[in-house]
Formats: sequence, structure tokens, C-alpha cells
Amino acid sequence: MRYEFLVDTYASERLKVLGTWSSFQDPDLEARPRASDTRGRSVLEQMVHQCVSENAWFRGMLGIDVGSPPLPEQETRLGFLRRYALDSAARLAELSRSDEPWWEVSVPFFDVARTRAWILVRRIAHTAHHRGQLSALLRVLGRELHSTYGPTADSGGLAASKAPTIYAYRSAEELLAGETAGGRKASLPGPGAAPPTERPRRDSPSWGASGNP
Repeated sequence: MRYEFLVDTYASERLKVLGTWSSFQDPDLEARPRASDTRGRSVLEQMVHQCVSENAWFRGMLGIDVGSPPLPEQETRLGFLRRYALDSAARLAELSRSDEPWWEVSVPFFDVARTRAWILVRRIAHTAHHRGQLSALLRVLGRELHSTYGPTADSGGLAASKAPTIYAYRSAEELLAGETAGGRKASLPGPGAAPPTERPRRDSPSWGASGNP
């Protein structure tokens, strides 16, 4: 099916959301980028936004209703993990059953019309944007970061330094079981000897060659 790549991408992105959420601790839920500035969403507010926004897009634009409230009864870290894992799995199942004509139909997207394929691409970008904000907040809180798309400083640095890609969990089912048991994430080796940046060091032979003074 021509749009199978979008189904696969959504499947991957939902696991990345869950992995990022699982990296927070319960006391972190009220944390925000700057404690006194409510313009920056707290961890809890980001989780609420992800669940409510994704539910609204899928119901109102894609016509996929999972038939459950978007928010968990208990707004705890584990409660959000379970709610989003369940609802996103149901959405994934519906996407998997959709044929090419379904993807190519134009439907209302706010005040314009877009194909369902276009809308899912935008939804995935929307999700990645907010997940990136939470990844930055994990660093502010001093938490470890497992891989999202590739190595992190905690998995050894850059891919160019042969650092491995290490995901917190291999599946949503494994994640829920692990977090329910108190946390069973894959172990991280920590930063390697090389800094996690592509910029050459000043004492490197490639410093001057790259055009830097």
C-alpha cells in the first residue's frame, strides 16, 4: 500500500512519545521550563495537550474515534502512559486497515482542505515538536535521555563516534510492563570521551580546515 510508510512512521512515533514520557519521574509532572513562567507548559500540561490534541485531530479530521476519553482518570505519569498507549494502538490499528483512496480524500483541516495523508504528516510533525520540548526539559531536570532517532550523549555521543542507538524499550507492551514494575529501561553507557557536537575542537587538525579561525 502506497501509504504504508505513514502507518509505520506513526507506529514508531507513538513509541518515541511513550519512551520520552517514561523518562520523567512522578515529581517532575509540575515542572516547566521556567518555574515562574506559565507560558511554558509543564510536563503534565504537555501530556494533556498530546492526548487531547491527537484525539481531536483523529476524530475531527481523520474520522477515527477510539471511543474513550482522551485523558486518564488518574492524571499520573503511569496513567498517561497507559491511556496514550491504549488509544494510539487503536488509532494505529485503524490506520493499518485504511486503503489508498481513504488516504487521498481531502477533508477539512481547520479552515482549509487537505488529504488525510497530508494531515497525518502534519500530525507527526506536531507530535515531534512537543516531544522535542519535553526532551529539552529532561535535560533541564538532569534526567538521562535514551535514543529517539539516534544516539544521545547518554548512549555515548555522536554516531560518528560509533555511539549506539539505545531505545528505552522495544515496544509499548514492554514499556508498560517495565514502568508498572518500577522501571526496566535499557541501560545506558553514559557520555563517551568525545563531546556530543559536530564542531571540531580548537586543538583538532580539522579546526582550521573547516573554515573556523
